[in-house]
Amino acid sequence: MGKPSSRTRAALAVVAVAALGVAGCDAGGGSAPAPDGTREHAARSAPEWNTSPRSIAAVGDSITRGFDACTVLSDCPEVSWATGSDAQVDSLAVRLLGAPGAARNSWNYAVTGARMADLPGQMTQAAAHSPGLVTVMAGANDACRDSASAMTPVAAFRADFEEALRTLHKEAPKTQVYVASVPNLKRLWAEGRTNPLGKEVWKLGICPSMLSDADDLTKGAGLRRDQVQQRVVEYNKVLKDVCAQDRRCRFDGGAVYAYDFDTDQLSHWDWFHPSRNGQARLAEIAYRAVTKKQP
Repeated sequence: MGKPSSRTRAALAVVAVAALGVAGCDAGGGSAPAPDGTREHAARSAPEWNTSPRSIAAVGDSITRGFDACTVLSDCPEVSWATGSDAQVDSLAVRLLGAPGAARNSWNYAVTGARMADLPGQMTQAAAHSPGLVTVMAGANDACRDSASAMTPVAAFRADFEEALRTLHKEAPKTQVYVASVPNLKRLWAEGRTNPLGKEVWKLGICPSMLSDADDLTKGAGLRRDQVQQRVVEYNKVLKDVCAQDRRCRFDGGAVYAYDFDTDQLSHWDWFHPSRNGQARLAEIAYRAVTKKQP
């Protein structure tokens, strides 16, 4: 997710100090079933999913960088759900590789503020290692814009994601991909607005398309939030559909989007990004998806 402006960062730092004082992924389609021989051939030729990859690279945005999970306005990759070393989080990399293996064979190329258009570049960096698995979590920043009208169009989102997968497989054709769904931003609004300080922080410019005027319950505000939420649903359909066309890609089935989180899973610096607890929940979801024999 995005990083606030310099003025916002300064103001957020003041609010954060006050907070301490208070609380210390076969593609669908086709109208006729394939002949039995075709299905059998496809089953034989499809690669078996490796539930124990030996190396992991992560791409995405600030969620995967652990932004605001440790200190205010700072990345904290050690608590990243994907590649972090923090014992409380027990990241996907640590669960799959063990702590020493994760330290040697995991790489985090996510960038705070990144949108789907940035993913092909991150995939180029990840592909250089020919990792066994690449984790993807991106899309929240495409919905979190200054206004609902500024959100990334669905067609552009799809084209960027397709390019990202092509970029990876051009250099690392055997690398598997785990794709996390875009989080439920409307639930985030509903949970975070219960905290007065959280609402004050949001006023500094965090995800305005969804979170601005958090207490405005008028029809117009509701329609705006519904528009953003619908775009997130559309992004997740893109992730699911594009991933289903790639034999080495596995979508989380919407598990991150559907997760019933509360304020314990939100950073108490900004009531938006995941806390350590939230990062741990994301690691659990990813581990279950990656280690399933069948998606």
